[in-house]
Amino acid sequence: MNIHANSVVSPPSKAQPPSFSSLEFRNALGMFATGVTIVTARTREGQVIGLTANSFNSVSLDPPLVLWSLSQAAASLPAFRAGSHYAINVLAADQKALAERFALKGLDRWAGVSFTEGPCGAPLLSGAAATFECFNRSRYEEGDHVIFVGEVERCSWSPGASPLLFHGGRFYTEHAMGD
Repeated sequence: MNIHANSVVSPPSKAQPPSFSSLEFRNALGMFATGVTIVTARTREGQVIGLTANSFNSVSLDPPLVLWSLSQAAASLPAFRAGSHYAINVLAADQKALAERFALKGLDRWAGVSFTEGPCGAPLLSGAAATFECFNRSRYEEGDHVIFVGEVERCSWSPGASPLLFHGGRFYTEHAMGD
């Protein structure tokens, strides 16, 4: 092929099919260590809802924006889509059992859970390393998930708190800290 210096090569209009299986993709994603959150809200009927998510990330400092994503198949999706506010609770290392509980289906996730209510109704979990109270600013459907962008109205954190981590399909509560 002879390409002239002045010729323009058009970029492809769409991605090529993946060269890997869903399991291989999941295993590769698992190599990225993340923190662990529980995203909480109240339904329009006043019921508290929450789920474990490690898909949390910062987006912008000005305005203060964060994002997280939720499976299109999640039973709580309609409530999170419709609600005006939610809270993202970043879990501390001693909250592993809470992360596991809020990841399960078919049980009362809230039984015995200590929380306060934020000004907009979202539950703020006691003992969390940090909390972000968010206005439900926008939602984007991508693939099998919905990406939620929240505008942070209030945040708090516990200085010195050790975070709960997730890596390779496992929770980690102890962290080697180098100098």
